[in-house]
Amino acid sequence: MSYGRMLHGHLVGRAGSRDLLNTPSLIVDLEALDRNIARMAAFARSRNMHLRPHTKTHKSVEIARRQMTAGAVGICCTRLGEAEALQSAGIDSVLITSPVVTASGFQRLGELNRRIGDLMVVVDHESNVDALGASANGKPVSVVIDIDPGMKRTGVTSPESAVRLARRVANHHALRYRGVQFFCGQLQHIQDFDSRKREVAKCTAYLERVIAELTSAGYKPGVVTGSGTGSHLVDADSGVFTELQVGSYVFMDRDYNACDLTGAGRPAFDQALQIDATVVSANTPGRVTLDAGLKAMASEKGPPLVIRGAAAESIAAFMGDEHLALVVPDGESVPDLGARVVLMPPHCDPTVNLYDDYHVVIGDRLVDIWPIDARGRSA
Repeated sequence: MSYGRMLHGHLVGRAGSRDLLNTPSLIVDLEALDRNIARMAAFARSRNMHLRPHTKTHKSVEIARRQMTAGAVGICCTRLGEAEALQSAGIDSVLITSPVVTASGFQRLGELNRRIGDLMVVVDHESNVDALGASANGKPVSVVIDIDPGMKRTGVTSPESAVRLARRVANHHALRYRGVQFFCGQLQHIQDFDSRKREVAKCTAYLERVIAELTSAGYKPGVVTGSGTGSHLVDADSGVFTELQVGSYVFMDRDYNACDLTGAGRPAFDQALQIDATVVSANTPGRVTLDAGLKAMASEKGPPLVIRGAAAESIAAFMGDEHLALVVPDGESVPDLGARVVLMPPHCDPTVNLYDDYHVVIGDRLVDIWPIDARGRSA
């Protein structure tokens, strides 16, 4: 039994039970989550594209199942550990989006490939091809060529190197060449829609060059996978991608809510991921201290925003590992000692990795507690 279920299992189904949770608690608004999943699935269908959501955001079997039920063709994982957790729970189509390069990783990959129905893995270096082939265990490993969009993180760095790598993969008896991966991660959080659209278009023009070279050499990619929450609309409009690897749309966060994702000037998805905190000190006029500090959320994108429980314009500031200061605007009421404040996480993905459970709510009622199945599976 998880710690969250031990503490709060008796509250499931009780009216008003959200306010009885120990804090800080990681909250999923179930209705908002399901709306987000349905919206992105409908968008992909409307563009005749496959949807392959990224579980690095939520690390949850339950959420992956909901995405698959809504129409996703499979799931993306960054790490083998995430893929193993999902496969063991019955998720049967996975793309591992980061290269596997170690001897132990190849062994695990071979076992995963044997158990799962459809496994794809990226490769970005010719020296890795034979080792991938050796992991096949009698069942061909499906391979996608990772293309660097200019981030210099992973991926081949020229059309010529993409062709050489595709040739080597295609000619290996234990490997099956499937296509390419292209993710412009450096562009996802450009806040202005038109500016982001222009930059993504430049990136995509390079991808089209690579695809043209591959096609000319006889290696036209059947799968062109990539994109993200920030660029999903622009990438779909390009007509280049066959599937979308969107992730953060299920939850949203401060960083993505600051972006105009569609040009409409308003959030495209609902804030499903929240952090419930409690006022633990209220001795200084105009400010209070909450019990949700650096250990309660990822902080590299700055402090959280207030969703409710205090003035929305309140300024949050980290006060160490366990505490967050909340300074309310002049003339606004200060929440009382013991009051609940609901926060918008700055960055959803690494925030999730700090918790063992989601506390799933509808309104003020705790309706379930979901384990974060792949939490900590960073290898």
